Amino acid sequence: MSRIGFGLVNLASRKTAEELEQPPQHYDRGLFLLTLCLMCFGWIMVTSASMPVAEKLYNNEYYISIKHAVFLVISLLSMTTVLLFKMEWWRKYNMQLLLVATVLLVLVLLVGNTVNGSRRWLPLGVFNLQAAEVAKLFFFAFLAGYLVRQHEQLLENVKGFMKPLGVFTVLAILLLKQPDLGTVIVMFVTTVALLFLAGAKIWQFVALIASGLMAVTGLIWLEPYRMRRVMAFLDPWADAFGSGYQLTQSLMAYGRGDWFGLGLGNSIQKLDYLPEAHTDFIAAVVAEELGFIGLAALVVVMGVLVYRILLVGSKAMEKGLHYSGYFAYAIGIWIAFQVFVNIGASTGLLPTKGLTLPFISYGGSSLIVFSVAVAIVLRIDFELRQKEQLDSSSEVSYEVVT
Repeated sequence: MSRIGFGLVNLASRKTAEELEQPPQHYDRGLFLLTLCLMCFGWIMVTSASMPVAEKLYNNEYYISIKHAVFLVISLLSMTTVLLFKMEWWRKYNMQLLLVATVLLVLVLLVGNTVNGSRRWLPLGVFNLQAAEVAKLFFFAFLAGYLVRQHEQLLENVKGFMKPLGVFTVLAILLLKQPDLGTVIVMFVTTVALLFLAGAKIWQFVALIASGLMAVTGLIWLEPYRMRRVMAFLDPWADAFGSGYQLTQSLMAYGRGDWFGLGLGNSIQKLDYLPEAHTDFIAAVVAEELGFIGLAALVVVMGVLVYRILLVGSKAMEKGLHYSGYFAYAIGIWIAFQVFVNIGASTGLLPTKGLTLPFISYGGSSLIVFSVAVAIVLRIDFELRQKEQLDSSSEVSYEVVT
């Protein structure tokens, strides 16, 4: 047998042995397991936090828990479906997705349901769709596409820098009509971060942040209820049973939780004291029942999740898959900032904002959209692994021929 023949036999046997020892992973199992753990933990905490209000409103203490379980099943099915879509599909139709996001935000203003003074939900029969959650994901899909298409223009002139901000402004106006300043801030921060990563000039970056701060300040100043929230944030105890009620009750929950908590299910603040205990302020219930250690562990898990997402984005950029890279970066920044805002609001670090804690808070739209976002990252990782396998196969073939 020739030397090439022996080389092929040795190479095949060595490769087979390696495959037997370490079977190839087709996706980031760690990322998937982290997401699954967060979803299960969220269901446990929603069940605990919602039992008093569910008993009061529906005469069934497990009513909200059962609905959340249904949302979990829908989320997992959505993840499975989205995994089948190649990233090329997202890149190709990102403009159409932006149009869908705009239409949804317009429809909310026309036929949406109003809850607590905000019109944010589209009635779909089975559940109410929060259009802002879908709009965030679709806008980031568009923004990633824009940064790839117009990267040179973005670096060379102000026009390329201002175009995505113009699109953002249109969506922001529609969101503020609901009103939903929290979503606008999340989208703005993610947009600024992506433009910075794409190589925008420092002076543009600074000017954009300054303009954003001025705009937010103006929006707060013009709306009395937002001013009341800011004043309550600065001194919640000054009006503990009025504008500062929600924050003071949340702070009481943190205080009671101490280091190790009162135990799962033993929260006192959820007994009709803390409003939105199973949605926007679920972090306070986690802190009360599981203590500082429990909440800190949750933050660490969230941090690892975000790190793995950003790592996938970094690998995609290194491999030249820039659309996938920017999209993964956007999803990672979005999740990280929303976690920061949610927990920051419940601890008094930030003014109160109506934003969910990703994968933990009750809410079908939030849970499904964040699950879809993670599925997109898993798809990016899957395509990266495929590309690496093809590249390694090409190298092996080249060595054998040589």
